[in-house]
Amino acid sequence: MNSAYHRRVPSVSELASATSKQLQGTRSALLVPVGSTEQHGPHLPLDTDTRIASAVTRAVADRLAGTDESIWRIAPSIGYGASGEHEAFDGTVSVGTSALRSLLVEFGRSASRWASRLVFVNGHGGNVEALAAATALLRFEGRDAAWCSCTVAGADAHAGHTETSVLLHISPRDVMIDERVPGNCAPLRELMPELRRGGVAAVSEIGVLGDPTTATADEGERIFGDMVESCLRRIERWVPDRDGMLT
Repeated sequence: MNSAYHRRVPSVSELASATSKQLQGTRSALLVPVGSTEQHGPHLPLDTDTRIASAVTRAVADRLAGTDESIWRIAPSIGYGASGEHEAFDGTVSVGTSALRSLLVEFGRSASRWASRLVFVNGHGGNVEALAAATALLRFEGRDAAWCSCTVAGADAHAGHTETSVLLHISPRDVMIDERVPGNCAPLRELMPELRRGGVAAVSEIGVLGDPTTATADEGERIFGDMVESCLRRIERWVPDRDGMLT
């Protein structure tokens, strides 16, 4: 398997591995993976969104290294998000939008005392409301914060072809191949009314929105590469909208 994800980033790029002394006098910028702990059907691990956000972040950091005066560092992942729509399934742990918003605001306020720039790299769609509200407030307060999501055009909604392909690329041993079964493949816009009323369980008994049986590692490498390129371009361009999302 061959990709930027598999090239090891120097340990000093990992915030948790650095010392306070190493950060003194440096122009540090911070990348923060934000994911979730929630059901991803019978075949994918609960931390799928966090794994994808973390992998994209590391690949982006690798590409950003040496491109400007900043030293880009990777913060430990935020592994709990707003996942209430998945709470009918065992293993899901949701902190909700309000708590996630507060966490992101306090994280940003604290980190911005020493980091010149802050980017939340999001792997879960349910986190968007909290990210937008938190980052807008941080920017209003004068902090150079922004966010982007690990999204690609044409992706299915949850634990289907897209996420399963990416996991087969970045974490193949943790995909339960024999457990893959198609879920509800209707367009998300058609499912949203019932999904809002009853969560994912109301539209898919197995918690899958899409078809994971078509997923391949080769397709996952392509999708992952598109995620990395999209986030990288947005960070390099650095044009946050009113909610702090990089465009």
